[in-house]
Amino acid sequence: MADRSSPLAPFRHDTFRIIWIASLVSNFGSLIQAVGAAWMMTSISDSVNMVALVQASTALPIMIFSLVSGALADNFDRRKVMLVAQWFMLAVSALLTVFAYLGLITPWLLLAFTFLLGCGTALNNPSWQASVGDMVPREDLPNAVALNSMGFNITRSVGPAIGGLIVAVAGAAATFAVNAASYFAVIYALMRWQPHIDPSPLPRESLGRAISAGLRYVAMSPNIGKVVIRGFVFGLSASAILALLPLVARDLVHGGPLTYGVMLGSFGIGAIGGALLSARLREFLSSEAIVRYAFAGFAVSAVVTAISTSVWPTNIALLLAGACWVLALSLFNVTVQLSTPRWVVGRALSLYQTTTFAGIAAGSWLWGAAAEQYGADRALIASGVLMLLGAVIGLRYALPEFKSLNLDPLNRFSEPLLALDLKPRSGPIVIMIDYEIADDDIPEFLALMSDRRRVRIRDGAGQWALMRDLEKPEIWTETYHTPTWVEYVRHNQRRTQADAAVGDRIRALHRGGEIRVHRMIERQTILPHDIAAHKMPMDMH
Repeated sequence: MADRSSPLAPFRHDTFRIIWIASLVSNFGSLIQAVGAAWMMTSISDSVNMVALVQASTALPIMIFSLVSGALADNFDRRKVMLVAQWFMLAVSALLTVFAYLGLITPWLLLAFTFLLGCGTALNNPSWQASVGDMVPREDLPNAVALNSMGFNITRSVGPAIGGLIVAVAGAAATFAVNAASYFAVIYALMRWQPHIDPSPLPRESLGRAISAGLRYVAMSPNIGKVVIRGFVFGLSASAILALLPLVARDLVHGGPLTYGVMLGSFGIGAIGGALLSARLREFLSSEAIVRYAFAGFAVSAVVTAISTSVWPTNIALLLAGACWVLALSLFNVTVQLSTPRWVVGRALSLYQTTTFAGIAAGSWLWGAAAEQYGADRALIASGVLMLLGAVIGLRYALPEFKSLNLDPLNRFSEPLLALDLKPRSGPIVIMIDYEIADDDIPEFLALMSDRRRVRIRDGAGQWALMRDLEKPEIWTETYHTPTWVEYVRHNQRRTQADAAVGDRIRALHRGGEIRVHRMIERQTILPHDIAAHKMPMDMH
């Protein structure tokens, strides 16, 4: 049995272990397919930019649709969402296989199929990443995320080489067939998993409101904002190596599909090493230090790859690149998960994923265009320079350290008994809370209320304000709005144990008796036909 401090500790949990193995099989098929698609593009198109767009076409839908997928992950059964995604990707892969065997593939059709596979990945990823926290306890989460990265890169270390061999022996269509078959492993594992889901007493959020809540939460969470910025820069600059690797194999070291597969394998082996070293490095280095070293290491590997004309120096550089890739991205992922409560974790992860893959998609296009204009070697050197700038950005947007925040629901709120018969959609609701604060405590009170404002808005309140009574200056009134009664209840149920400290300190400053909370509903005093009558003279004028 793995020790809790071991990077293998999450394997103690059966569900995580079974789905991890199934994902290993599926990732194996996906990487074989990626080799086939990239190499097929080099054979059916003379455009360097089209080769780079193979990776961009996979990353683009993840950038576009991840936020919607994150909202689905937080509002529906994540297991069912993943099953839908897996069946969809199976169908697309099977269709791609048929088209390839019949010789019907064109460059743009190949990009269309890879785009659809990217759509399936976009639907699957937020639910899968958010589900890791449902499979393992919080203390095992960093190692579980690293193991997911390691699993993907175990397949990267051997899958592409085998993919290159399959392309050389049986053609690209065979790689598409292998990928289609690989989805059955995850489908089987997910159908076996029966997670415990606590039913919510509240109606499900609409898709638009759920997306808005996710955007608002991230906007009001400084730690997540830093991860989003760093993830975008990393994706933009680091995408150069993977996007241009087919050209490196073909033009810089003068190899074939097997050489390309071996190079991807080197990248994957390095990533495995990075995942295994991640826990040990966190014992000696801060998260920001690890990320800065990852940026710098990737820059070095890009430059070496650009100037090398031999397979061996290039493969050594790719080992370093793979390790840096996993160290940075796994730290980004874990920081988001540890900074986010379960009710919004899918959306927070999807926003981080959206910006990171936006960087990858933009970078794949940028470096492909640069390679076509100036050559792959110069494009790689330029990406290395940008990677060094990404390390410098850490001086302004340093990655926060892991904190043992208790993000479980606070569960102090009880829905009050109302004299009016409100419906869930009744509103708008106005809340006013009165505090009695001594003059000496005002500076501390104002500082705490600044934090209270951020938490209120983050959890769904609007039009927040703090007012002081002119006739009784010791009385301060906090006020905010929610659009409906059910959104008021949802707002209060989102409060976490970590948020309790601010509320407790504010209550400690209150000098009166019980804090008075006024809950009111807005009512129109002008009837619709009166509004129309008031507008008529203006319209006539």
